[in-house]
Amino acid sequence: MPRLRQVPRAQADPVATLMYDMLFGERDPVEDPGTESGTPGNWWTVFALVPDCLKHAVEGFQFYRDSARKLDPQLRELGQTRAGYTRGSQFVYSQHCKSCRSVGLSEEKIQAIAHWNVSNLFSELERGVLAYTDALVLEGGRVSDVVFDVLRKNLSDEEILELTYITALYEMHAVMSRALRLEYDDIDERIVEIAAPTGGSDDVMGMVDSDKEE
Repeated sequence: MPRLRQVPRAQADPVATLMYDMLFGERDPVEDPGTESGTPGNWWTVFALVPDCLKHAVEGFQFYRDSARKLDPQLRELGQTRAGYTRGSQFVYSQHCKSCRSVGLSEEKIQAIAHWNVSNLFSELERGVLAYTDALVLEGGRVSDVVFDVLRKNLSDEEILELTYITALYEMHAVMSRALRLEYDDIDERIVEIAAPTGGSDDVMGMVDSDKEE
């Protein structure tokens, strides 16, 4: 379950109600969850806690899908999908693998996003976009001139700004999804201590201690 409470239809404000109608029909998404893409849908019901936040997020979705955007949708989706993968969000990664298909990326390329740096499937520009995404997400915006030069060689300043904004936006969504345990990111922490056998030692490297007496 998400870490924050969900807003049922009866308590939803007009913005949330509109989203509920679009995504869930007449159902109450708290009592009867599930979207057409297979997610529980609790991203929407949690963001509905703060209607202004939900409205702002939806406007962000509308921004990147607007026909006024100059950036190629395939490049956009490479950035969004890689951001989800590198930030470890099952939700963002999974959803944008689907979005990659919707904009015409091949299945081979979609599967190779996880290991793009050893794949020969991507063009120079696509590799530049993926490297730029890694610099944004994994290095906090520390982008080498070599990577940026690839973008500058192939894209306008406007396209680079759109790419930067949209990719960083989706890193934020990945982080929030994990922190609040929304959708496919409702996953228990897997890095935990595994108990030693009964009577076992806490000196885990004692068996190879060179100073240990024979």
